[in-house]
Amino acid sequence: MRAFITLTGFMFLVTSALLGYIYSPRLDTPPPRWVHFMHGLLLFLYQTFDAVDGKQARRTNSSSPLGELFDHGCDALGCALEALAFGSTAMCGRATFLFWVIAAVPFYGATWENYFTNILILPVVNGPTEGLMLIYFCHFFTTFVGAEWWAQQFGLSIPFLSWVPFLNGIPTYQAALYLMIASGVIPTVAFNIQNVYGVVKVKKGNMLLALAMLYPFVALLVGVFLWDYLSPADIMGNYPHLVVVGTGLAFGFLVGRMILSHLCDEPKGLKTSMSMCLLYLPLAIANALTAKLNGG
Repeated sequence: MRAFITLTGFMFLVTSALLGYIYSPRLDTPPPRWVHFMHGLLLFLYQTFDAVDGKQARRTNSSSPLGELFDHGCDALGCALEALAFGSTAMCGRATFLFWVIAAVPFYGATWENYFTNILILPVVNGPTEGLMLIYFCHFFTTFVGAEWWAQQFGLSIPFLSWVPFLNGIPTYQAALYLMIASGVIPTVAFNIQNVYGVVKVKKGNMLLALAMLYPFVALLVGVFLWDYLSPADIMGNYPHLVVVGTGLAFGFLVGRMILSHLCDEPKGLKTSMSMCLLYLPLAIANALTAKLNGG
C-alpha cells in the first residue's frame, strides 16, 4: 500500500511535467493560465502523498528498506519533473536546468549526510515542507499574473524593489534563482558538511573519503555543462526536457546507489558503481566537440 501511495504521488509530478511539455516545449513561451493552477495543485498533491506514505507504513507496520529506497528514488526523480513544471510556469527556458541543480544539490547533500549520520536532519525551514509550499504558491500566483511576470525585469515585476542594484535589471526568474541559492542552497550545504564532519571526527574517520562520495555528482554536473558549452545545437535551450530528464535519471541512480549502500551497511567511501551513470557523458561530449570542430 505504501508503494502505491508513493507511486501515485510521483505520477502527479509526471503529469505536471507533461503539461509543461505540451504547452511550452522549450519552456520559453507562456502556457494557458490554468496550466499554472494545475502545476500548483499537482505539486500540493505530491507533497501530501509523500507525507502520507510514511505514516501509512508506520501505521500498518509495513516499513521496509525497499520502501525507503523506492520512496527516496521517486523523490530524486521528482526534482527533475518539478524543475520542468516550474520552468513552464516561470518561462525559464535554458535556465530550467539551473533550477534542477538547486533542487538536486540539497537533496544529494541530505542523502550524503544521512549516509554518515544515520539520521535525516532537516533544518527548521527546509525544502520538503516550506520549500515545496513556496513553489506551489508561486504556481498559484502565476495563475493570476501570467508567466510573463517572471520573464520581465525584476524592477518591473516588483517596483518597490527596483532600487536594488544588479537585481533590478535581470529577469525575475533569474533573481529568484539567485535568492534561492543564497538563502537556501548555500546554508543547507554548509549544514550538511558540518554534520558529516562532526560524525567523521567523532569516529576518527577520513573526511576525504566522505567527500569522495560527492565526486560522481560533481562530475555529472561538470560533464553536462561541458556538453552544453560544446554543443552547437544549444541543447539546454532547444531540448530542456531531454537534458533535465536525462540528467535527472542519472541523478536518481546516484541517489539510489548511495541509499542502497547505506541500507546494506557497506564500508564508507566512493562506490565505483556510482560512476556507471557517467558513462554516457564522454560519448556526448565527444559528439558535441566533433560537431563543433566540423562547424555544426
